[in-house]
Amino acid sequence: MTQQTTPITTTKAAPPVGPYPHARRVGSLLFLSGIGPRQPGSTQIPGVTLDAQGAVVAYDVRAQTHACFANVKAVLEAAGLSMKDIVDLQVFLVDISKNFAAFNAVYAEYFDGATGPTRTTLGVTGLPTPIHVEIKAIAAYG
Repeated sequence: MTQQTTPITTTKAAPPVGPYPHARRVGSLLFLSGIGPRQPGSTQIPGVTLDAQGAVVAYDVRAQTHACFANVKAVLEAAGLSMKDIVDLQVFLVDISKNFAAFNAVYAEYFDGATGPTRTTLGVTGLPTPIHVEIKAIAAYG
């Protein structure tokens, strides 16, 4: 038996960088695609300075993390959920040794260890746009 799924998209979050929805609902679960810090309706990335060739010369992982969570929140709201409904997060950090502590500091502004979601944080060598953090989440209804 194939389960019915519902794609979720919103203009209040940055558009996906590929041919996929922001999220997909399956039963009582919502699976968010990897969401980066780009600004909605734009290619602008908070906290990133690029040189004339488009290479990153400076970035602020705290600003990018806040922007990621703003995009996650927008997708959740489009699906009728909130940040409190997140049950699992996967975090992808470029240069994890440099960015892990800064990411954790911002993360603690949104979640606490006792009631927050489960989480896996991975160090990666790059992401599809010049960003340094991407978040993938699973949220639950009811």
